[in-house]
Amino acid sequence: MATRMKLKLKTVFVLYFMVSLLGLVYALMQLGQRCDCSEHDLPKDRTISRLRGELHRLQEQMRKSDATKQPQKQPARPTIFVITPTYARLVQKAELTRLSQTFLHVPQLHWIVVEDSPHKTPLVTDLLVKSGLTYTHLHMPTAKDRKLQEGDPSWLKPRGVEQRNEGLRWLREDGRAQPGGDSQQGAVYFADDDNTYSLQIFEEMRSTQRVSVWPVGLVGGMKYERPVVEGGKVVRFHTGWRPSRPFPMDMAGFAVSLKLVLANPEACFDGEAPMGFLESSFLQGLVTMDELEPKADNCSKVLVWHTRTEKPKMKREEALQAQGLGSDRAVEV
Repeated sequence: MATRMKLKLKTVFVLYFMVSLLGLVYALMQLGQRCDCSEHDLPKDRTISRLRGELHRLQEQMRKSDATKQPQKQPARPTIFVITPTYARLVQKAELTRLSQTFLHVPQLHWIVVEDSPHKTPLVTDLLVKSGLTYTHLHMPTAKDRKLQEGDPSWLKPRGVEQRNEGLRWLREDGRAQPGGDSQQGAVYFADDDNTYSLQIFEEMRSTQRVSVWPVGLVGGMKYERPVVEGGKVVRFHTGWRPSRPFPMDMAGFAVSLKLVLANPEACFDGEAPMGFLESSFLQGLVTMDELEPKADNCSKVLVWHTRTEKPKMKREEALQAQGLGSDRAVEV
């Protein structure tokens, strides 16, 4: 009886094992078979196709809308015309390089460079060509009797007179023939090549209506000179030397509207003006003190500095030249 029971159990176990094994083999075989799921995927494919069609339709509508939309005209930004007198000296290229790279950060600027020379020099010509700026290159030599001689103090005679007046002449005559020259929107600024300028000062002057003014640092033996503003109007000037002058300001401390320059063809700098009166000789016929437009937060901020580069000492160079060992003249400094 016990033996017969053991045989039945063994048979059941073997049958169970065989069925399980067959089931496992079948399952493994099914893993390699491709499932026909198209019936399940069909609704999803239809939804994706419908969404793609809707996206394409919206994109087409946007393209048509952009094509028919009229571009909005931005108001033209007034041009700043910067007149810079320059003359040949050891630091000329260094000064002009520094100034030109400041101007590269100022949009809508036209640089008018006027050499104190009977002709345009290769050094300035090459520098301007490579500057990346919109520029005009002019030349106008200073009369011999107006030139400073070696050893003369810088204040003895006004400098840059003929060059600034040549820049004004170009604006009034040749500049009108340039593309866009019929526009009278803009400001005229006289920027010496050795001064230091904040970029902000150019945006301040861009909206000049007649004559705009601001402080200048490190000038006239003072920390700064500036117009004094009360109630939004210039009432006097903070200066240490002859405050009774009509406009006791530095050349770097004002800009004039292009329209005003063009409307007053006789306005120019007087080379015979007494010391310190050069700026007044130009401004007197253009504006009154009451009409001055204070900039730079009512003339409370210094945004331009009357810096000067120290004259290089060349004693060792001269000693080497005396021995025939001087620096190669072909190397442009």
